[in-house]
Amino acid sequence: MANAEAVAPSRRGGHGGTRLEEAVPAGEGRSRIDAWISARLGGGGVSRARIQASIRAGLVVVNGRPVSKVSHMVKGGDIVSCTVSELQPLRAEPEDIPLDIVYEDDHLLVVNKPAHMVVHPAPGNANGTLVNAILHHCKISTFTCLARNSIDDECPDSSDDDIDVFDVDQFTTGEVSSEVREALVRPGIVHRLDKGTSGLLVVAKDEHSHAQLAEQFKLHTIRRVYISLTCGAPNPNSGRIEVPIARDPNNRIRMIATPGSGHRYARNAASRYKVREVFAGGGSALVEWRLETGRTHQIRAHAKYLGIPLLGDETYGGTKSMALSLLRPRTPSRYHCDLSNMISKIDRPCLHAALLGFKHPHSGKILEFSCPPPDDFTEVLNELHQVTLASNGNSGGGVARICD
Repeated sequence: MANAEAVAPSRRGGHGGTRLEEAVPAGEGRSRIDAWISARLGGGGVSRARIQASIRAGLVVVNGRPVSKVSHMVKGGDIVSCTVSELQPLRAEPEDIPLDIVYEDDHLLVVNKPAHMVVHPAPGNANGTLVNAILHHCKISTFTCLARNSIDDECPDSSDDDIDVFDVDQFTTGEVSSEVREALVRPGIVHRLDKGTSGLLVVAKDEHSHAQLAEQFKLHTIRRVYISLTCGAPNPNSGRIEVPIARDPNNRIRMIATPGSGHRYARNAASRYKVREVFAGGGSALVEWRLETGRTHQIRAHAKYLGIPLLGDETYGGTKSMALSLLRPRTPSRYHCDLSNMISKIDRPCLHAALLGFKHPHSGKILEFSCPPPDDFTEVLNELHQVTLASNGNSGGGVARICD
C-alpha cells in the first residue's frame, strides 16, 4: 500500500525543503527516478532540472539508500524519499548591451525591451540578459540572484509573461546570506516579460523603490496594456476572461487555462481583451489586452483558450500552418505568396507591452509610458492591412475594418 507524504515549503515562492515520500505502486513499470518524482511534484512548480539537482546532491533515497544518478530506475514496490534542494545563488556580470531607455531618474528606469532578450539570469542562461545590460548601465560590478524555480529552469528561452516579483522578504534569513539578500535588489527586477515579448518594463534602483513597485504589482494597481496579433479573431470583439492558469501536465514549458477548480495548482487569472482591427475577414486580428492578474504566459494561455493563439506562438498553437490555413481562404490568390513569405519570417509570438503606468515610489506622481511595437511586428501588421484591403476589393488606400 502506498504511503505518500508531500510537505510544501512554508515560505512564498520557494520549493527548497519540499519533501516527497511515496511507494511506487505495485505493478508499475520501470521508470527513471527523475521522471517519476517530476510527475508527482512537477504540478506544484518543482522543475525536473531542480529534481535532478536534488538527486545529484544526495537528497533522494530509494529503499533506504541514496541514489546519485538521475537515470536510476525505480519499479513497483520501491520506496522513494526526496527532499528538494535549496535554490543556489547565481552571479551575473555587467555587459555592454545597448538599452532603449524610455525614462530614468535616481530611483528607477523604464526600458523598452527588445524581443529575444531574456530579462533575468537563469541556470544555463547567465549572459546577454536585461540584468547584464542594466548592471553595465548602472555601473554595478556584480549581481547575485537566486536561481529561479520556474518554467525557465527547463525552458531557458522563456521567462515569465508578466509579473514575477523578486521580493527579498520571501526568502528566509537562513536560506541566503545577508550579502545575497542585499544584492537581490541591485538592480530590482520587479516583473518580467517573456523572451519573445517586446515592450515596456520597469526596474528599481533602490530597495525602497523595489518594495513600493512590488506592492503595486501585488495590489494590481499597475496599468498594463499589451497588443497582439492573433490567429483568427475573437467573438465577441471584447470581453473579460477569468480562467485559472496552471502548468500543462503534458508539456512543462507551457501553461494551460483550466476552467473550474480541477487542477490542484491552478492560480486565478483574469484578462480583458478588445479587438482593435480585424484582418482578412477574420483570418487575423489586432487585439489589445489589459491584465488584472499577472500569471506566467497569461495572455498566451488565455488567447489559446479563446481559440485565437498569438500569431507566431508555436508553443500555444499559433503555428505558421494554422495562420496560413486561416488567411489563405480569405485573401486573393495573388497574395498567397506574400502571405507565405510574411508568415515564414515570424520568429516569436506577436505580443508587445505597449503601455505601462504606475505611481512613482518616491514622489507619488502617476507616471505613464507608451511605445510603439518594433519593426518586425509592424511589418506583419502592414502586410495584414494590405491583404485586407485587397480582400475588400480596394487595392489603393482605405483602412481595415476597425471595431468599436
